[in-house]
Amino acid sequence: MANRFRRQEEEEHEEDQIVEEVEQVKKRSLPRNFFTTLLMEGVVSKEAASEMMPFIIFIAFLGMIYIGNRHFAENNIREIDKLNKEVKEFSWDFKTLKADLMLKSTQTEVSKKVDTLGLKEPVAPPVKIMVDKSELEVKE
Repeated sequence: MANRFRRQEEEEHEEDQIVEEVEQVKKRSLPRNFFTTLLMEGVVSKEAASEMMPFIIFIAFLGMIYIGNRHFAENNIREIDKLNKEVKEFSWDFKTLKADLMLKSTQTEVSKKVDTLGLKEPVAPPVKIMVDKSELEVKE
């Protein structure tokens, strides 16, 4: 009987050593920080953490939507800035072309262009034609 009792004590002692070794390995493999303390010492159990998973996934999904929305808004702002610069450039082009057209439509510029075509500018002033009302009436 003594041998049997010793074997049981040895087996129990070996099991205790194995359990202690496993606990030491767990303690060595996980760093000691707030989250591991929170989960290991039972403040939040594994069951409670697994029950919270749908909520955590929902919060992560909302976070991704928020980040995507932020990127979309920034891209819109960049596009608006680019279009504003383009509008300013077109405005400058319009003002330049308008000034050139105003210069080219002056009498001296027009007379220079007409001279190259072989046309002459009239020297005499224009004559005003007067018509009486009696001449305008249609006779039937």
